[in-house]
Amino acid sequence: MATVTPKVAIIYYSSTGTIHAMAQDYAKGLENAGAEVRIRKVHELAPPEAIAANEAWAQHAEATKDVPEATADDVLWADAVVFGTPTRYGNVTAQLKQFIDTLGPQWAQGQLADKVYSGFTSTSTAHGGQESTLLALYNTIHHFGGILVTPGYTDPIQFTTGNPYGPSHVDGQGSIPISDDTRQATQYAGQRVATVTRQIVAGRNEVAAI
Repeated sequence: MATVTPKVAIIYYSSTGTIHAMAQDYAKGLENAGAEVRIRKVHELAPPEAIAANEAWAQHAEATKDVPEATADDVLWADAVVFGTPTRYGNVTAQLKQFIDTLGPQWAQGQLADKVYSGFTSTSTAHGGQESTLLALYNTIHHFGGILVTPGYTDPIQFTTGNPYGPSHVDGQGSIPISDDTRQATQYAGQRVATVTRQIVAGRNEVAAI
């Protein structure tokens, strides 16, 4: 049987760059495990004057202007979808939520079911909503009929970084760089999603061939 190459879409929102950077590490883990990866940002909803008033936000918007914006086709293409979002009051950002809300027609047709899903996040403070943000995101996956694949405590790095729900970073309002441990955990999460997705897709292909 030919080796399955899982297709994974990383769909994220990032204002000042932390989630964008984590998306790169996640993609590295996926690719190291043999996945084909698309990285897509969601559409920005904030007004230009709000972005211009924050230097880091404006710089990141300019630096990532050529990153393609996510569409429903990216979700339909993928065997697995990984969502990245900073926290907003312990929940996902409006920008990512708005994109998810546009998937209603695909959801209604059952096209979002049976895919693998996972997520990653960042907060300004250590108890600023990392777990609640991912859990809130995963409520949506239950409605999709998706298959959650989280890192859990399936690798020693998880006992160092401590979040079984998905990779997460505390950025201290941009003053704390992403640590090597967090980068390792993020890449591990990507490897796990790729590995489990490959197993699921291969199993389906085997059943279909019978």
